[in-house]
Amino acid sequence: MLILSRKVDEKIKIGNDITITLIGISGDQVKIGVEAPKSIKVFRQEVFNDIQRQNKTAAAATPSLEALSKLLSN
Repeated sequence: MLILSRKVDEKIKIGNDITITLIGISGDQVKIGVEAPKSIKVFRQEVFNDIQRQNKTAAAATPSLEALSKLLSN
């Protein structure tokens, strides 16, 4: 893990296409801005973890014939 110190309005570049900007600091909260191409998805860690959990649950579910026939009839 790379650890950097930054002041407000200073930036970090990741490759050619991603820029992280320190927007502000208030108490124990740090606000950052992320500029990245639309093809790169950017999530907060807890949102990413929830998406992964939902995907695993959906992949493990066995669809019923009734549910499949409803999809086909639309």
